[in-house]
Amino acid sequence: MYALAAAMLFGASTPAAKLLAGEMPAFLLAGLLYAGSGLGLAAWIALRPAARAPRLAAADLPWLAGAVLCGGVAGPVLLMLGLAATPASTASLLLNLEGVFTALIAWFVFRENFDRRIAIGMALIVAGSALASLEAGAGGIGPGSLLVAAAGLAWAVDNNLTRRISAGDPATIAAIKGAVAGAVNISIALLLGSAWPSLNQTAAAGLVGLLGYGVSLALFVVALRELGSARTGAYFSVAPFAGVLLALTALGEAPGELFWLGLPLAAAGVWLHVTEHHAHSHLHEPMEHSHAHAHDEHHRHEHEGNRDGAEPHVHTHRHARLAHSHPHYPDIHHRHDHP
Repeated sequence: MYALAAAMLFGASTPAAKLLAGEMPAFLLAGLLYAGSGLGLAAWIALRPAARAPRLAAADLPWLAGAVLCGGVAGPVLLMLGLAATPASTASLLLNLEGVFTALIAWFVFRENFDRRIAIGMALIVAGSALASLEAGAGGIGPGSLLVAAAGLAWAVDNNLTRRISAGDPATIAAIKGAVAGAVNISIALLLGSAWPSLNQTAAAGLVGLLGYGVSLALFVVALRELGSARTGAYFSVAPFAGVLLALTALGEAPGELFWLGLPLAAAGVWLHVTEHHAHSHLHEPMEHSHAHAHDEHHRHEHEGNRDGAEPHVHTHRHARLAHSHPHYPDIHHRHDHP
């Protein structure tokens, strides 16, 4: 549900930005969307109780830096450059490569488990969302297409690097990415001579960015923690459906036949993922980390000092070596190899 909610918010951000922010240069719009994400989440972090959020460890910082560089700097810049030479409909179609790249990197670089059912579900979701993105009268593949595809690859690398730190605070991770991407894109826009928009346009873009980029990304990080990169990326690929449905209801733009052909394909793929049952005997090696947790079968540790007993709670804890069998996903506690 976290992954699907993230996809719905992100997918809805495109027609919402078109409706609320008005016409402005691409780099400036991207910068305001990301800046709204970073500033809004930073405000939330400042207001919430600090004890309920896990801190990023020093070992997480290189992974975070790589994720920010790929997803917060390279991805948006490559996309904006690609959009300048590529029809929007073609770009939307090519951006579905992000889900494919995310899965391939997760499966073959980080050795995340998958089986035939998950692979077929992934293919159906991507095929369905690709059809939803393909509009009538789309232009052909041009020189900018490689840049758009490269943006998808950058975000796929970002997804897999972020999975490594997904036990950390999702709001902090999303706020840092939003702040960096916002600063980079706004700087480029100003260097290119873009004029600053009106206060209403700025506020509208910031609000859309907070929900469609900030809250969406925070939910995406939680999903990475619980599902792994490939499955989260697959769910996130349904984002075009949210965009088209919002465009239908808010902008009066009726989707074409390809949308209705793609919808059942994506629904079938999501069903294959949701009904997955993966269970076998597996071994948990000793591990120490910090994240929000309750005292379930994986968390039966003792506490030092005074604890109020509230759950979920956050503290550094150690997992002892454990062998057992139960249904599971490739979450932060199940990253074992499979024969």
